[in-house]
Amino acid sequence: MSFWKSLFGGGAPKPDRPAASEDYKGYVIEARPYPEGGQYQVAGVIRKEVDGVAKEERFVRADRFATVEDAESVALVKARQIIDQNGDRLFRP
Repeated sequence: MSFWKSLFGGGAPKPDRPAASEDYKGYVIEARPYPEGGQYQVAGVIRKEVDGVAKEERFVRADRFATVEDAESVALVKARQIIDQNGDRLFRP
């Protein structure tokens, strides 16, 4: 991977299977862990349609796990916590 791609996020590894996802309180959560330092970094996306416009909030947490399944499970838990704490404020400018 070139220096510029790594600096600006291009060339990120593509998952070899669909991301774990779930519907929660009107939001769609997708777990999107990625390989980092020999483990999987907890990350994901929270989506919801607000006033007819699709909104999306990405999150990354410091937690890392040995398996992608563990990282996905924790990403779903973290996303539910984010929704419970913030609700639609997630999508305010």
